[in-house]
Amino acid sequence: MAADDGDPTKFAAIYDSSSPSHPLLSKPSTSALDSPRRSDPESDPTQFLQISYNFGPRTFKDIPFLLLFDLLVLSTFGFGIFSVFHRNSDYGSSSSFTYDFTSSSCVKNSTFTKISDGYYWASSSVMYGMVSSSDPVFEKDLIWTLVVTLILSVPFCFSVLLLLKHYTKQIVYACLPLFVLFPIFFNLYWFVACTFSSSCSDALPLAYRILVLVFVFLIIGIIVWIIVANWHRIELTIQIISVASDALSKNLKLFVVLPLLTLGLVVYYAPIVVFLVFAKFNGKFVPRELDGHYFCEWKEDSWVPAYYALAILTMLWSLAVMVEMQVYVISGAIAQWYFSKEDSVPKKCIRSSLRNAFGQSFGTICVSGLLICIVRVVRAIVDNAREENPQGIVNLVLRCCANALLGALDYLNKFTINFAAITGEAYCTSAKMTYELLRRNLLSAVFVETVSTRILTGIVFVLSAAYAVATWAVLRGVSNLGIDSYLVAILAWLLLIVVLAFFVHVLDDVIDTIYVCYAIDRDKGDVCKQEVHEVYVHLPISRSTRSSLIPTALNA
Repeated sequence: MAADDGDPTKFAAIYDSSSPSHPLLSKPSTSALDSPRRSDPESDPTQFLQISYNFGPRTFKDIPFLLLFDLLVLSTFGFGIFSVFHRNSDYGSSSSFTYDFTSSSCVKNSTFTKISDGYYWASSSVMYGMVSSSDPVFEKDLIWTLVVTLILSVPFCFSVLLLLKHYTKQIVYACLPLFVLFPIFFNLYWFVACTFSSSCSDALPLAYRILVLVFVFLIIGIIVWIIVANWHRIELTIQIISVASDALSKNLKLFVVLPLLTLGLVVYYAPIVVFLVFAKFNGKFVPRELDGHYFCEWKEDSWVPAYYALAILTMLWSLAVMVEMQVYVISGAIAQWYFSKEDSVPKKCIRSSLRNAFGQSFGTICVSGLLICIVRVVRAIVDNAREENPQGIVNLVLRCCANALLGALDYLNKFTINFAAITGEAYCTSAKMTYELLRRNLLSAVFVETVSTRILTGIVFVLSAAYAVATWAVLRGVSNLGIDSYLVAILAWLLLIVVLAFFVHVLDDVIDTIYVCYAIDRDKGDVCKQEVHEVYVHLPISRSTRSSLIPTALNA
């Protein structure tokens, strides 16, 4: 019996990938079982098992959170439909109600109704006249500029992706000086333009202009310091961006699926916003007394504030779920590309990721979204409390505790949804196995390469700023907007930044997914993508692991 328990072939058979209870675990080799770096008796036994992508059927995980999310959504829509049919059509007609001393209640006066309707029509006409009297040239040029910017942003993103794939080094080194030169140019330009403009110089005295100028130069100095401090990691960052761009170029359908998910969220939000508007119509006019005078005041039903809280909570959680679902779909598609032995992408990889996201792993996505929602809300409350009452030892202790808790949740959530997309495991299991996977392979659970995000953000700023300057030059040449051309160019710049920021967000998720896939490869002793291993092997190891290796090396 003891011999059977120690037989490694039996151990491997128990955790074979064909086992329905462990679909994500591939058959470990005897050498992997005997590896000394996995011989920690205090660790979870699952760390001894080799992890691989689960291409087979998956089971539903985190069902309670799935049911809770569905209950919130159904309650929001159910009470919303009730608010539409239960609305009071007299809302907004306070002038048509008068206090009746006989019944001690508010009664509707038909004369006042006609007067109020006429007043409403007149005021609406005046407001419409005010709106229609705005500058039509400005509105036309603004709309056309934003539409053209939105259309051009699509080929713009694809061009940036191809440039980052083939000419990453040239793009990065060309944009690095512009990270500093562009802010310096804009800072000096506005200072000189404001000095020569009488209206601007009168509104902003010279002392304030100099103060703003110096403050912006200090920020530019910080940017220069960040670049210099991270200069030794530029080459590694360039290689990481190149590998991630290559992986993303093999899954271009993500640029269709991810915006459609965002559009679906907007469509999903539309009826909830309508329900929130109609919820205000549920109530009645009640009498109020002020200094011996009675008047009628609108009072909402007692359930309306509770419905507002329910609907806002549902919207926040749904937004977080959509964000995590995008990460899940990206991770699933990239992981299938990574673990495919051929250089081609598996067929229907994005479709299978969507099916898993909306099916068996939707509860896991709900858990991750709920944690992110809680972290964001609590962090906003803490920041708001710090601004309102920054003093006091009690507030300081509470803020420290809250920040520690939020940091722990961020630490827990890092790479968890990526791992869940690869394996199909539940949220808690994914979080634990991700930490064990990275720890025993001497990899950091919180650090991949933050410089890549900063460089990509800088590239986005440079490209969008160059587009804004070009837009301003075109508007100055073909239109008569005058000073309004600056406003139109700034709005076009903001729109392009939003689109490119979404592109950077997708590329960051690709980098994180490849990092997890590389860790799985390293754990199995396999090499699915040689070009990835050649880059990610240069990433620094975990600091905690490095410190634990020092006494081991000394003892050896």
